[in-house]
Amino acid sequence: MKITWIGHSCFKLEQDGYSIVIDPYQDDSVAGLSPVRETANEVLMTHDHFDHNAVDKVKIEKNVNSPFTVSAIETYHDDEKGAKRGPNRIYIFEAGGQKVIHLGDLGCELTDDQMEALVGADAVMIPVGGTYTIDAAQAAQLTVDLDAKYTIPMHYRSVESEFGLPDIGTVYDYTIRLTGVMVTSIPTLDLDEPYPAKVVVLQPQNMTKQFMSIGDLEKMSF
Repeated sequence: MKITWIGHSCFKLEQDGYSIVIDPYQDDSVAGLSPVRETANEVLMTHDHFDHNAVDKVKIEKNVNSPFTVSAIETYHDDEKGAKRGPNRIYIFEAGGQKVIHLGDLGCELTDDQMEALVGADAVMIPVGGTYTIDAAQAAQLTVDLDAKYTIPMHYRSVESEFGLPDIGTVYDYTIRLTGVMVTSIPTLDLDEPYPAKVVVLQPQNMTKQFMSIGDLEKMSF
């Protein structure tokens, strides 16, 4: 399975010629990212907010049978059972013997039953910027607890490439709390390929400015 970070919380999953786009953002809603203009067989959103709900920006093709089994866990966008920001849906994708999780804008603690359903996945996409979601410290602890083969941070602000919402934190606040971090210069993680670290920082496909130099990438990888 291939996982491509379009930008913000938007990803594209691909397996056996079938693709799913998750959480496309509205045009001009996230600074430093070009508009979402994808073609896929399916589009999903974890919640109905402007930076996640632009399903009309994805052109749908229906001519391929899906190899994915998709299930969902209902959670909250905040720590007051949705009173502040409403519900959030976690998606679990299974295909080709691999399990991938998109946590959406998770803003609450998970129950024991929810953790049991999520633990030990091949890849988890996790929000780390705080303010509207769990913060960097909570995300780092959840990364350890879920113990996925790979974890991909999302929903954060980058100073270098000037993308992201202005009032959320950077990825460094998250990665500094963890060991085994790899920063890549590409937007795609291929689950059929080995990677030398469990936390993989991708570069958004739709970013409008270069993220880092190769030298900076080497300093960041540890």
